[in-house]
Amino acid sequence: MSKKKENLKGEKIEELKKKLILLEEKIRSMRFKAEGSKSKNVKEHANLKKEVARILTEINRKK
Repeated sequence: MSKKKENLKGEKIEELKKKLILLEEKIRSMRFKAEGSKSKNVKEHANLKKEVARILTEINRKK
């Protein structure tokens, strides 16, 4: 059940911003899909939000 976390420290800011855009798009699509039906993985939304926070933290750390 434990998923290996990606190492964000070795990546450049541009790569982190690309990942951030993709994650935000996933969150947006999940939010609108969830109105009509229930998600099978109820923790996925929270995990995506945590990953966005990790990426933003790393971007701010590198500035």
